[in-house]
Amino acid sequence: MTLAGILLQGAAPEAGGANSYQPFIMMGLIVLIGYFFLIRPQQKRQKDLQKAREAIQAGDKVLTSGGMYGKVREVSDKYMVVEIAEGVKVRIDKNSIFAVAEDKK
Repeated sequence: MTLAGILLQGAAPEAGGANSYQPFIMMGLIVLIGYFFLIRPQQKRQKDLQKAREAIQAGDKVLTSGGMYGKVREVSDKYMVVEIAEGVKVRIDKNSIFAVAEDKK
């Protein structure tokens, strides 16, 4: 049965009674649409960001979630040492890296 046929069944009640499955079908369609347009793209972005965090090496310029730009000096399993100014180094959690900054020359 096509989607148009399912939707039209709800508009014109049958002689034998109303279709009792129609509200469940509509709810299922709403959940599927929500999954494919909201949840799935967000999961894909999270995976891409995690891959980018894992690929960061010493010397890369990064942007933290707090809005600070810096250069990675040391990489560990759980944290990174980032130099935010000359001689000023901070240790931050890997998950607080928002993006790898591009050089603007």
